[in-house]
Amino acid sequence: MRTTVERLDALLERELAPAWLVAGEEPLRVGEACDAIRAAARKRGFEEREVFFVDRYTAWSEIAQSAQALSLFASQRLVEIRMPGSKPGNGAAALTQLVEASGPELLVLVVVEKLDRDARGSAWVGAIESRGVHVAADPVPLEQFPRWLGRRASRLGLSLDEGALALLADFTEGNLLAADQEIRKLVMAGRTSADEAAVLESVSASNRFDVSRLTEVALAGDATAVVRVLASLRAEGTEPTLVLWAILREMRNLWSQLHPGARLPAVWTTSPGAAGIAAQRLRQAGARPAFMRLAERASRADRAIKGRLKANAWDELALLATELAGLRVLALPRNVA
Repeated sequence: MRTTVERLDALLERELAPAWLVAGEEPLRVGEACDAIRAAARKRGFEEREVFFVDRYTAWSEIAQSAQALSLFASQRLVEIRMPGSKPGNGAAALTQLVEASGPELLVLVVVEKLDRDARGSAWVGAIESRGVHVAADPVPLEQFPRWLGRRASRLGLSLDEGALALLADFTEGNLLAADQEIRKLVMAGRTSADEAAVLESVSASNRFDVSRLTEVALAGDATAVVRVLASLRAEGTEPTLVLWAILREMRNLWSQLHPGARLPAVWTTSPGAAGIAAQRLRQAGARPAFMRLAERASRADRAIKGRLKANAWDELALLATELAGLRVLALPRNVA
């Protein structure tokens, strides 16, 4: 049978199949699925574990002999086979036989990367799906990523509001390992709940000039400080995605101030005083055309970060931030789509 990572825990509570295949390119999901299977195996008496790493020099006959040999230490044994690809090569027949020999005393766990079409139709995969379970550790779709973040945080005793989830999703861009690390940082800091401000403080805590400082000086109209803070953020390895997110958030805040009829929900700002200065500056310059230019700058920065525009992302962020500070450095390219 086949199942997903989300359904694995419930399945393991009911039964422990003799053969398992965990396949996927997402290291966090693969690792945790394997951990769950090993833990369930230990509960059922599989105290001995042998691990084989397959490469082109692997002697499959030795793996089969080792798996079938009697153990002096335990009657039940877990044999784990880890393959860098999804094709065992000339070991396919030996792997199929090993899976068919699995049972009450021999548990087989095969860990591979994402299966291609040929591998999915192979005899050894068919043998595992017939006797056991194929766990698909697929990536989390981007549209489901905030929900995954919420569930992940809840499991660790942390409640994140919608703004915090949106920031974490934008900052980590679907990278589950990075997202898990940020959630654990918040938990280790003793938090049981977090909003956008808390998440922003956490992800930028290692930077001498954090993104809050950047938006503060930009709103205040200090273009020289903007360039200096941006240079420090870049040198300290800050993710450009986080910088863009912080600027966009202040732009949204300014838009809601200047256009109360837009009915946007209230948003948090790093510096209410500086935001007031920026709002006044935009009113004097003509809010609508100024925002159109800022939106076009932000679009270019976003596409540069994502590799969809042949431009330096940090240069585009500098142009956006200095324009937010009231300084027009360059005319926008004609093609901004």
